[in-house]
Amino acid sequence: MQANDFYLPSQDYLLSHSVGRMLKSAQDDFNNQFMAPWQQLNQEPWQQWLEGIERFRLALAKLLGGRAGEFCPQTNLSSGLTKWLMSVPDFQQRKVKVLLSEHDFPSMGFVLQQALQDAELTFIPDSEDMSCLDTWQQHLSAEYDLVFVSHVYSNTGQQAPVSEVISCAKQHSARVVVDIAQSAGILPIDLHAWQADCVVGSSVKWLCGGPGAGYLWVNPQRVSECKPKDVGWFSHQNPFEFDIHHFAPHDTVLRFWGGTPSVAPYILAGHSIDAFAQMGSEKVRAHNLGLLENIWQALSPWCMSPQESSRCSGTAIIHPGKQLEACAQALKAQGVAIDVRKYGIRVSPHIYNNHEQVTRFVDTVQRFVD
Repeated sequence: MQANDFYLPSQDYLLSHSVGRMLKSAQDDFNNQFMAPWQQLNQEPWQQWLEGIERFRLALAKLLGGRAGEFCPQTNLSSGLTKWLMSVPDFQQRKVKVLLSEHDFPSMGFVLQQALQDAELTFIPDSEDMSCLDTWQQHLSAEYDLVFVSHVYSNTGQQAPVSEVISCAKQHSARVVVDIAQSAGILPIDLHAWQADCVVGSSVKWLCGGPGAGYLWVNPQRVSECKPKDVGWFSHQNPFEFDIHHFAPHDTVLRFWGGTPSVAPYILAGHSIDAFAQMGSEKVRAHNLGLLENIWQALSPWCMSPQESSRCSGTAIIHPGKQLEACAQALKAQGVAIDVRKYGIRVSPHIYNNHEQVTRFVDTVQRFVD
């Protein structure tokens, strides 16, 4: 894939941590996979639509190192996490102690507070570096039942040492959930190597697949232990049995699926994810790091995010000093799409960005640094 494969504005778009750009081929693919069967067939188009969802699962497996049968479509991360938490028998009828970070996305904290009947949440303070294994080792102990890890923290640009954290948590017999919303598509991921208990993700950011196509991965060694409560006919081992007196949960993670599924978001996302899987996250990451290096070299003193490939996400966070607001306004006035959070200006160069765009960003910021 190249820049001309995407719909891009005439100006500089550096917001892939928020919404990735749409592939030009996506609309024709969607029409063929979703619209045409609906418009042209003299029968219900469910076979073609479900084939589109299966393509989504196959693409995820190719990209993330799992198997297609280990992924269950979900509307979003909150939905997937809620369903998994409520399905774990050990978490019912007792207090569940959870370790997470103040840097985690708020929606995940809301779910952890509400989906568990009795939860005690301990937050690693936002003053601590979540990319440092020492941080995790200082806080992890046998008192925790569940550890929640964001592979990437969107507001700090830090990358958690996920594999090591999982290993450490397992030594304390804690379950582990990993949020890959901000890392899927930009960082290489191997779910089978990680061996987390549960992984939740989405397609709207680096995967350029649009909203509504979330996914839930549950460790296949533990699926049979899970007893989902939010179920429907697509959670059934045989959805077309149509016996209201008999519910047999699906043998696989599809027991989490629920009722009649949404289709359109997964067809859109499946096309994009498959394209990224064919390219490989390693190639996307190499391009991203090359552009981040330009930012680091020019703006290192004002870079709030890590400047090492093993500790950084795909996002650079720049705080120019007292003129932060003026700098952000100047960037937007010049057509550089960025956003601002607590620690500064966020920019995320993707496969469709180039050195000239990053240079324009750097040149503008340098006018405002203290």
